Amino acid sequence: MVESWHGLLVAIQEIGLLDVLPQGAVLVVAGTAAFYLHRLVARRTAADSQGVRHLTQRALQRLAFPVSMLVLVLLGRVLLAALNQAHWALDLAVPLLISFALIRTLVYMLRKGMRSGPLVKASENIISTLIWLVVGLHLVGLLPGLLEAMDSLAFSVGELRISLLAIVKLILLMGLVLVIAIWLSGIIDRRLTQLPYLSAGAAVGFSKVAKLVLITVAALSVLNLVGIDLTALAVFGGALGVGLGFGLQRIASNFISGFILVFDRSIRPGDVISIGEKFGWVVALHARYVVVRNRDGVDTLIPNENLITTEVINWSYSDPNVRLKIPVSVSYSDDVERAMAIILDIAREHPRVIADPEPVCRLTAFGDHGIHLEARVWVADPQAGFGSVSSDINLAIWRRFKQEGITIPFPQQDVYIKELPAK
Repeated sequence: MVESWHGLLVAIQEIGLLDVLPQGAVLVVAGTAAFYLHRLVARRTAADSQGVRHLTQRALQRLAFPVSMLVLVLLGRVLLAALNQAHWALDLAVPLLISFALIRTLVYMLRKGMRSGPLVKASENIISTLIWLVVGLHLVGLLPGLLEAMDSLAFSVGELRISLLAIVKLILLMGLVLVIAIWLSGIIDRRLTQLPYLSAGAAVGFSKVAKLVLITVAALSVLNLVGIDLTALAVFGGALGVGLGFGLQRIASNFISGFILVFDRSIRPGDVISIGEKFGWVVALHARYVVVRNRDGVDTLIPNENLITTEVINWSYSDPNVRLKIPVSVSYSDDVERAMAIILDIAREHPRVIADPEPVCRLTAFGDHGIHLEARVWVADPQAGFGSVSSDINLAIWRRFKQEGITIPFPQQDVYIKELPAK
């Protein structure tokens, strides 16, 4: 390793200034022109494009800088060769630029197969740069010496030798394999959700199992490749059991409850549920929580354990149709049967009230201030809420009762004085 670094220093000292300046000028001009071309392509690409067009535009945006710089470097190399000038730096830049373009494209394609997020987008450039640095060190011949130096920084724990190289390899391999596992699980998730004969709950269940299996196999494979004895995981399993006993039992409970919810099909995506004072429809099932969105567009993250251990009303568990009761009162002096007929006509005309089961109107009680009626209607879309249905029907009843002369009584009391107090 010392000889390789010494040879590199000797080679640098032998480089003449007249050889460096023309090649440096070509690289600076090519890099500046490629940077501005990249900015131009980024402004011209449509931000709202979709599908294949969006994928193509983003790939061109990532290739604009390395490809344009590569073309300019090749032109500069031809010019320097025609002038009998040295062009060894340009010869080195060509494979570096080609590898940079390929790496950026491959990492972008890999990211598109994963669930989009700010962390994923930010890690794209970091991953691309790290891979390109490794490839660059390999092309210039410095990678073997660097690997040897990292391997020499080591210490032993019993029979296990731990070096900086082994740690870096473990981190890189673990990251790479986990990314591939998550990418494959994302593909499986999208394929399962597109199957018409598979319910939403079953698709979520199979997706969760596939993701868990892929990540477990990936982690065990990396440990085996690095040379860590898998029997040492028994110690880790004991430590994990102690951790679960002291503070991680809620996390484990939510994780296991998530699988119970998926496989017993008690809660499925799209179900309308009520838990406590929270009402909404299930948007997504995750490993630790369920996302419930209410009518205000607010998402509530409910731990899976709460859905297992507390009482949950599932409005669409076996049948999406929900009955709604609308109380109405009329005066004793009015025609009750006419009032009931008007209520039924109004209920049947509402667009959200279904015809089967058909709406009904019942006389429920003779009250102190009037006769109590109750309209009972069925709606097939409880996720849209019930307030609009009640409001529309009540308003229509008010208007029709005013036209028909039917009185809606209000609480009142008559006071009779039997005798006046003596003066």
